Amino acid sequence: MMQQDLNRVIEQVTKEKGIDREILVEAIESAMVSAAKKTFGAERTFEAQYNPDIGEIELFEAKIVVDDVADPETEIELDEARETLDPDVELGDELLMKIDAQVFGRIAAQAAKQNIVQRVRDVEREIIFDEFKDRQGELVHGIVQRFEMNNLIVNLGRTNAILPEKEQVPRERYRQGDRIRAFIVSVEMTSRGPQIVLSRTHPGMLIKLFEQEVPEIYEGIVEVKGAAREPGGRAKIAVASNDPDVDPVGACVGMKGTRVQSVVQELRGEKIDIVHWIPEQAEYVCRALAPAKVTKIFLDDDAHSMEVIVPDEQLSLAIGRKGQNVRLASRLTGWGIDARSESEAEEESRQARQSLSAVPGVSEVMAELLYQSGFKSAEDLAEADVSTIHEITGIEPEKAAAILEAGATLVEELREQAAREAEQAAREAEEAARAAEAGEETPEAGADAAADGAAEGETAAQAAEPAEAPEERVEQTE
Repeated sequence: MMQQDLNRVIEQVTKEKGIDREILVEAIESAMVSAAKKTFGAERTFEAQYNPDIGEIELFEAKIVVDDVADPETEIELDEARETLDPDVELGDELLMKIDAQVFGRIAAQAAKQNIVQRVRDVEREIIFDEFKDRQGELVHGIVQRFEMNNLIVNLGRTNAILPEKEQVPRERYRQGDRIRAFIVSVEMTSRGPQIVLSRTHPGMLIKLFEQEVPEIYEGIVEVKGAAREPGGRAKIAVASNDPDVDPVGACVGMKGTRVQSVVQELRGEKIDIVHWIPEQAEYVCRALAPAKVTKIFLDDDAHSMEVIVPDEQLSLAIGRKGQNVRLASRLTGWGIDARSESEAEEESRQARQSLSAVPGVSEVMAELLYQSGFKSAEDLAEADVSTIHEITGIEPEKAAAILEAGATLVEELREQAAREAEQAAREAEEAARAAEAGEETPEAGADAAADGAAEGETAAQAAEPAEAPEERVEQTE
């Protein structure tokens, strides 16, 4: 490093590694000081300075000017200092005495080289981290470098990133050298340098792809409100327009579907539903369930859930394959969604009204009001409080209390009856099991056996009757 071409080396490293020249020079100076301490002793004070004119790192030792030297390693006499270094020096001044770097040993020189290399590596890692830490949530292009335990190592140019197995689309396959586009999930600094984690399954990748394909999204005219994916299968994205003259869904679809098809192609055939977002949440959920048509919807703000009713023939369409459609709609909207057919809802409604009407004091009108307010059985009514029933039905608190008491009594009776029936069924099952183990026949089995025996006896009797004589038959004929 202490040669005339040090300037050229510094320039080359600065250009190749992208490291600031001052940082590199500081690293070299620090390494030289460290090497000097290892060679001459840690208690001595050294200072290194880079001289660009001669392309060399100059090393100096600092000493204090004193009258009487107590420590030769750190002090120098006034007369000696004036004679050899500076004639104008005064007591207490600190002088820098140049040291010939050639006196360094081989081990010290090697240590200095290692320190410089390590410092350059650390600075390079910091630069890469600073470059990518602000790119979290962006799309990047890379080349598949190698495979490690089902994880993909992707070369991004300046550094490598990892695409974990859990962030890969199950049916996608890559080979070494393939180009790949992925979403930056996280950027963290570790002991081994910056770790960049990529994803092909994150909903953010879908949003970024639409941003690249749809100028209206990039310009802020169309806004993406949310996205949900089942990677490799289906996805839903909600968009809204900030300009009444711009159709957000049409902008994302593009002329003849060119824009959305570009996104589908990048996601290897993943089907995409584009939903028009609106503030009215019930209507938003209905749109998110498309292509199914919703006929009725019930909201539960406390549980943040909705019960949607669809025609019988569209129930499977609303739920989707293995529940995919309703699951994606729930993720997209943030609401819990329970999809039901009209016939199932009607049967539940009939049973609910019947159960509520069975409570003494509850009329059909009151049962309808309670059902519309979310009560679906006498059990629900028994667990309510007087103020709630008063607010729903408008009846006096005393009457409401009486109805609740009657409901609790009815529920208790029904539970006792159900318990008795269950106990009776258990006894009958136990008796049948004991009879089977003992080989006993049930009355029905005995009757069947007797009938079978009688039939067999009749057949045998018929077989035992003598045959008529041939002469008699002749006479009868004549």
